[in-house]
Amino acid sequence: MDTPPPQTLVPVKVWDPWVRLVHWSIVLLLPFSWWTAETGRFDWHVWSGYAVLALVAFRIAWGLMGSETARFRHFLKGPAAAVAHLRHLRDRAAPVEIGHNAAGGWMVLVLLLLLFAQAASGLFADDMILTRGPLARRVDEATSDLATRIHLRVFWVIVAAAVLHVLAVVAYRVLQGRNLVRAMVTGAVAVPPGAARPPRMGHPLLAVALLAAALGVVWWISTLAVPGGFG
Repeated sequence: MDTPPPQTLVPVKVWDPWVRLVHWSIVLLLPFSWWTAETGRFDWHVWSGYAVLALVAFRIAWGLMGSETARFRHFLKGPAAAVAHLRHLRDRAAPVEIGHNAAGGWMVLVLLLLLFAQAASGLFADDMILTRGPLARRVDEATSDLATRIHLRVFWVIVAAAVLHVLAVVAYRVLQGRNLVRAMVTGAVAVPPGAARPPRMGHPLLAVALLAAALGVVWWISTLAVPGGFG
């Protein structure tokens, strides 16, 4: 009996450059932030935090107004849908998801919220030794102490969530044979012809405007530091 020829697959663009920019920038900035804190390079640590805050703010705005697959309403579904998706994780015949699946969508939201909490708390944090956030002296000591504790502890929650995210990517590769890393690098996934409609991509000028606005707001925040003291 003749072996049927392999099915031809065609690439479908799923991730725009802006989603990939945020994703890989965060991948680099997280270990950089840890390294700068551990080695006492707090000037670089603060600027790394500013970069994370700007990127997260942009990603949230892009999740409301950007490309179809970037929008929260596209991939945030109820908990039942996420559980149902995980039940079929071993099914290699499951259809290819165009964008985040029901479970992965919640991971994206959790990571964004954690990253925002980490970066925002750093604005008010004060280690009382070497550095303080630009807004630390604009709040009372109790609020700054709380922000410092959040800043120190949330980082390790982010690490745990990132490890879980990596394990999920490995599971998809092993159980379903799907290379999610390559899709986030190239922006495209391979699907059978006609199996999926290419999602609508956001306008690049809108992305540039939103990113510039996020950078501008974070820069303005950086100028609010009260003169005097350290940091």
